Amino acid sequence: MLKAQPGKEELLKQEIIGCISPTRAEAGCINYDLHQSLDDRTCFTLYENWRSKEALDQHLQMPYLQALLGKADELLAAAPDIQLLERIG
Repeated sequence: MLKAQPGKEELLKQEIIGCISPTRAEAGCINYDLHQSLDDRTCFTLYENWRSKEALDQHLQMPYLQALLGKADELLAAAPDIQLLERIG
């Protein structure tokens, strides 16, 4: 989850949206979907699936993602809450 600083929700949303198309074009990306909480509009979740951990690791090094992460202090109210999940069913 990504939590925007108050008043920076739209800016954070636009920055993330700018990463969607290039991310979806990555060979290892299965899906990359942005969601915004209906209860707390400052909260965003990216639900993403990757063909492998290596593909995810490559994604995390992409310049457009590094540029977004470089703006974290300016846009985020807290550190990103990242959870890696394994599909079991």
